[in-house]
Amino acid sequence: MTTKVDDLVPTAKQLIEQIAKAEAEKAAESMRKQAEAEAEKKRLLDTFLKPSLSDEEAIRQGVAIIQRAVKNGQTEVQVFRFPNELCTDHGRAINQTEPGWENTLTGVPRQVYDLWHTHFRPRGYKLQVQIVDWPAGMPGDIAMTLSWK
Repeated sequence: MTTKVDDLVPTAKQLIEQIAKAEAEKAAESMRKQAEAEAEKKRLLDTFLKPSLSDEEAIRQGVAIIQRAVKNGQTEVQVFRFPNELCTDHGRAINQTEPGWENTLTGVPRQVYDLWHTHFRPRGYKLQVQIVDWPAGMPGDIAMTLSWK
């Protein structure tokens, strides 16, 4: 009967080894997922660093967004949201509403600002740029909202 009990009941050492193996697998999976998320974020940032649309196409898309909002009775619409890494100061100047904050924008956010400044602002549109996400109490995503009130 001792051989059957030995086969049925694992030793305490075996149980500790099983737990350690499971925890190591869980940690490895978590690290893999985090690495994938970081790689995806880097790809997204790389995409946003260089405007991929011509100014004309970007304006057409902006007008389509505005028209959709108007049809829904809205007087403002968020036209772009982006990670703070696309600002040279990670959004500090935007958060502090410092003069010249627009000079910290890069890539697509800068293109959106320039299009607003050149084409939409003269037609009475307002642009509000603010941090809209605060992960762990730190500035996160930034939103650009057009209004025509």
